[in-house]
Amino acid sequence: MDLGSLKPAEGSRNRPGKRVGRGEGSGKGGTSTRGHKGAKSRSGYSKKIGFEGGQMPLQRRVPKFGFNNRNRTEYLGVNLDKLQYLVDEKGVKGEVTFETLIENRMARKNDLVKILGGGELKAKLKVSAHKFSASAKEAIEKAGGEAITL
Repeated sequence: MDLGSLKPAEGSRNRPGKRVGRGEGSGKGGTSTRGHKGAKSRSGYSKKIGFEGGQMPLQRRVPKFGFNNRNRTEYLGVNLDKLQYLVDEKGVKGEVTFETLIENRMARKNDLVKILGGGELKAKLKVSAHKFSASAKEAIEKAGGEAITL
């Protein structure tokens, strides 16, 4: 150890913060670095979320219409002709489960699937999904299959 390697102790060199409002002699008296007048010079000031300096805020400028239900559950629609495609092209036999749809990239693992009645189904299938439209359920049962709700 020598004089060149001496350093002050860790944490001992923190400069104290500005002492504002302690008289004119300090150079930080009077307005206490807040400037003159206006909302920011007052005590208790806090900027409201979305405040844009008096300009009409974005959330008020953008047009709004109708009603959005926060509790709505979104279903991914899969038509009957897609199920028929699985049978014809992909070689699926007898049963179409949610896992089958994921493997064939017709759904993702977090999706809720609803089978819709678009197209026609000729194959006898045991179909498992989260929901069925009335026409889809009827068409599956008419073809000799079974509709199982998950």
